[in-house]
Amino acid sequence: MDALSDVLRVVRLTGGVFLEASFTAPWCVTSHIGPEDCRPHLTNTASVISFHYVISGRMHVAVDGERPLDVGGNTIVLLPRNDAHLLASGPGIPPVDSNLLIRTEPSGALSSIEHGGGGEVTRIVCGFVGSESQEHPLFNALPRVMAMNLDGRPGSDWIARSFQHAAQEVASGRPAAGTVLAKLSELLFVEALREYTAGLPRERTGWLAALRDPAIGRALARMHAHIAHPWTTEALAAEALLSRSAFADRFTQLLDVPPMSYLTRWRMQVAAQRLRETLHPISQIAADVGYESEATFTRAFKREMGSAPGQYRRSR
Repeated sequence: MDALSDVLRVVRLTGGVFLEASFTAPWCVTSHIGPEDCRPHLTNTASVISFHYVISGRMHVAVDGERPLDVGGNTIVLLPRNDAHLLASGPGIPPVDSNLLIRTEPSGALSSIEHGGGGEVTRIVCGFVGSESQEHPLFNALPRVMAMNLDGRPGSDWIARSFQHAAQEVASGRPAAGTVLAKLSELLFVEALREYTAGLPRERTGWLAALRDPAIGRALARMHAHIAHPWTTEALAAEALLSRSAFADRFTQLLDVPPMSYLTRWRMQVAAQRLRETLHPISQIAADVGYESEATFTRAFKREMGSAPGQYRRSR
């Protein structure tokens, strides 16, 4: 398993869709996803990535401090920091708070918006992908706004048809369709993530760039796959086929943290996942992530996560 796949497993993505919207030009709305929009799909969520999937038409997307995007149909727009943003038929149109336009169905069917001046139609579905991991290099490595057009991609027609069909099913009150939309949300995020990683410039640094680097990516994959192994910088350098000094310098340059510090943080992320999702004794979890002493593990966990393992488990 490659390092990115391993990380996606541990951060445990959970997705969902809560809104279907039909806009007619001219139109402009403010948008920001809150915890209430994510229920009942997400509980105790630390990180939320909001998204809009454009079924048809065109849309202007603006986030403060970022270059605006103009996107067309069959495009997904992701907001990895869940920033407040504007959606519009074009720039310069006075915005309306989208919360004032939402029609919520008492039956639990998909909420909806119909708004605009009667011109060109844009249809979108809005949703989210969440994780219980708050501080994770995956989320920190992503830009504030991303867009990916699905035209020409393997399975893109199936994704588009599935989104439209599942949205109609949820709107009609059939609850099983919500599960389909949730899985599609997770799939779209993963595809956007892989596309973004593949397109990074050669000179880019950061966690995703490190995954793409042949030497450092190989070491990361080994580290992730064998988390309990008594790794040293020398052993990881051997996996990367580099000298110790060359490996340490390259790793730190790309990730802004030394190899052993990264390993400790990753072990704590995995331990946190197992504390949330299993009833395994803390001593077993400590051993599973490479600690022979529960006391040493507890000190490391508290230092990285802000609370002792038992307290962390009870709070979840």
